[in-house]
Amino acid sequence: MELRTAKFMIGQVVRHRLHPFRGVVFDIDPKFANSDEWYESIPEDSRPSKDQPFYHLYAETEATYYVAYVSEQNLVPDSSGEPVEHPELDDIFGEFEDGYYPLQAALN
Repeated sequence: MELRTAKFMIGQVVRHRLHPFRGVVFDIDPKFANSDEWYESIPEDSRPSKDQPFYHLYAETEATYYVAYVSEQNLVPDSSGEPVEHPELDDIFGEFEDGYYPLQAALN
């Protein structure tokens, strides 16, 4: 069994390395665990390797909120110091502090 270490942690605010969105990590898959259809919808020349951590994010852009599924290689820590305004954050996280949201509810 191969040991995998995630670069980011639950509650951390991250930013996409190429696209204009950021979000809060709320779950981590040690390797790709989404559908083949989802994976194949990514242009072949920019598909990330499946053999890396993938992160579930409460994501936001200037226009909308959504849930994103992003490979580790496409994320960087968010250094803005600004909170994320996603409406679902209050369901499991406490108040934003020092770039993180503390867990306030049990995860499955």
